[in-house]
Amino acid sequence: MPTMLERDDNETEYEVNEWMRFGLRLGVSTALHPFEYAKVLMQIGFEPIAPVPGRTLFGNPTMILPNVFQYAAYIKQVDGFAGCFRGLSAKILGNLLSAHYSERIADELGLEACEGKRGKKKDDRVESELDDDDDGVALDDKFKKQLKRNLVVHTAGVIISQPFHVISIRMMAQFVGRERIYSGLWQSIREIWTQDGVFGFFTGFVPRLLCDLGCLVISSSATYLASKYLIREAEGRVYFSSISQFVVSSMFYPYHVVSTCMIVNGSRLRAGSLPNMEPYRDWRDCYAKLRATGNHKRGNSLFFRYSASRPTKMSPAGAGFAPYPELKKF
Repeated sequence: MPTMLERDDNETEYEVNEWMRFGLRLGVSTALHPFEYAKVLMQIGFEPIAPVPGRTLFGNPTMILPNVFQYAAYIKQVDGFAGCFRGLSAKILGNLLSAHYSERIADELGLEACEGKRGKKKDDRVESELDDDDDGVALDDKFKKQLKRNLVVHTAGVIISQPFHVISIRMMAQFVGRERIYSGLWQSIREIWTQDGVFGFFTGFVPRLLCDLGCLVISSSATYLASKYLIREAEGRVYFSSISQFVVSSMFYPYHVVSTCMIVNGSRLRAGSLPNMEPYRDWRDCYAKLRATGNHKRGNSLFFRYSASRPTKMSPAGAGFAPYPELKKF
């Protein structure tokens, strides 16, 4: 049985490792922000670069949209290198507050993280909480315990970070109409409070939460069942967990698109009003209309992008689509 000193050392080592991992993720997120920026603009339907005629992988003629690298290069061409990081400050602040307080909320509720064989707290990922020699009862207990904690951590994290997520998305959406309404954190807070009140900070919250919790529950359950009945090796469980998370996140991706569109929709930004975006009553109406036009997964593919729908007429100047060239059968 570990002594009190050993437990304190384990706690300190765990916290240091957690913050090191978070710092690494933060650095990677910062470096990849220009591509996230481009993805947000794709999700709200802004396509300033005209697609070119091409073929799908099956040889069918189609219109090919610019990939994420071409899109990011266009943003850099318009706003310069610094402009590629618009909205980053609000995102980082939201992530920092979310990472710190969501874990503390779970601890205050008595939902402690599972401990490993050596008495160390384990990561909240499913593959880390299941050991090679876990029997069925221990596996069930660890899964239920960790899933409860993860549900609280993820829910609290989305609630805490949502106001900053809204500000970040709207900062990036200003690229469409070249506005400067959300030019700083305090100015953005004042704008949202004046226009929408406190609920304005939580626009797009429900689909984002559904996406997050849906991915967590389904991928965790799939990994648990595979670990219990199929996979015994820890390495195999890690690979299976990564694959299941990728597959499930693709399933719930439309809710991510809906959340982004609802954050922009109804604001004073040109990106959220006609002709760039039609008005939506709520997130369900947004999902139904995007799905009906085949745009519920836009931005999902960052490299091979095909136009889901072709405008019936050329959009007016400043609209979200560049003029489409003639598609010929060749």
